Amino acid sequence: MKRNPAIALSLLLTASLTHAQDYDTRAWLKGNTHTHSLWSDGNDFPEMIIAWYQENGYDFIALSDHNVLQEGEKWLSAAQIKKKQRAIGRDAISKCEARFGKDWIQWETRGEEKGILLKTLEQCNEALGKPGEFYLLPAEEISNSGSGKPVHINAINIEEVIPAVKEDKETAQEVMRRSMKAVKARAKETGRPILAHLNHPNFQWALTAEDLAAVAEGDYFEVYNGHPGINHLGDETRPGDEKIWDIANTIRIAEMKAAPLKAVATDDSHTYHGGDVSPGRGWIMVGADALDGDEIVIAMEKGEFYSSSGVTLDRISFDQTSRELTLEITPAEGVEYTTEFIGTRDNYDAAAAETGIGEVFATVKGNTASFTMPDDALYLRATVTSSRKHVNPSFEGQMQQAWTQAVGWEAQ
Repeated sequence: MKRNPAIALSLLLTASLTHAQDYDTRAWLKGNTHTHSLWSDGNDFPEMIIAWYQENGYDFIALSDHNVLQEGEKWLSAAQIKKKQRAIGRDAISKCEARFGKDWIQWETRGEEKGILLKTLEQCNEALGKPGEFYLLPAEEISNSGSGKPVHINAINIEEVIPAVKEDKETAQEVMRRSMKAVKARAKETGRPILAHLNHPNFQWALTAEDLAAVAEGDYFEVYNGHPGINHLGDETRPGDEKIWDIANTIRIAEMKAAPLKAVATDDSHTYHGGDVSPGRGWIMVGADALDGDEIVIAMEKGEFYSSSGVTLDRISFDQTSRELTLEITPAEGVEYTTEFIGTRDNYDAAAAETGIGEVFATVKGNTASFTMPDDALYLRATVTSSRKHVNPSFEGQMQQAWTQAVGWEAQ
């Protein structure tokens, strides 16, 4: 699937002539940048995971196992695989044999244990890759730690592993900065576009909004992660992921004179049978010119993507002169959509973050929603919430949503 070059040129000309960002998002590419397999702590074979995403309407997928790429040799005993899967009914091995045939799995006995050599990303690409239709994006979850706290960062479109930082003498913020710098250095060294996004800041309450704001090298984070253990909604003492985004953006724009964070949604899927089956919970829609790792990253660097857990957008338009943001939402029968336009005013009270930061400026119902950014706003973004429940929720009461990137901040 490729983005229509004529549409891309038209949008570029429109932006340059009218100072507008006007994106027809219907042909954008759907992908997930955070997925785990048996190469680390996932409980299914990489080829089975890839096949699931292919069969469920995705254009690209990143297998982002912890501190490893799916290359070289990885052997697991049959007992190890069965212990991981916590399966109900058929186990992972029999499912893989049923999908690919009994000759597909490469059995090997080591010592007295019978086991399996896992397929590499290259082997999966040879068997399942579809040029122009489906792309396997090489990625790694760089699983760092600082002061005993997890600092997990996904690096996508990489050629080799970027080593993790394990340094308890450094704060989580310092480790985050070091890792982000390492990713940028690798991109410069190789000449290859590489994108890094900070994962699940509320996992074990590891990172605050202030941490995300302070690390200028970090440009992306997960506003939604489908793993149920990441404290997406926060608690009575800690803000949820959306509020973290607003706090960090406010600090970056108002105090650091820096660009706001761009937000991604992901699955962070580990479990594919037994327990919490999690693929298909969150994804990004990207306006890449081609289905290629470089082009996907380049589009994301330009902000040409939005995040979703079920809501699809037809159009995103922001006129930088009138400061009007307009969304056109793909309709679904019997479904109502509520769009909240959110931002922070320049006279915000830093001591009253729960009310002064991330203010809901307007709430608009319908398949089309427009709002003009207030003159005193630092930025404007939108969250669209569907009346339809999420088909596979990661938290109680979850509805399908979409999140657009912050706009209007460039004039500050």
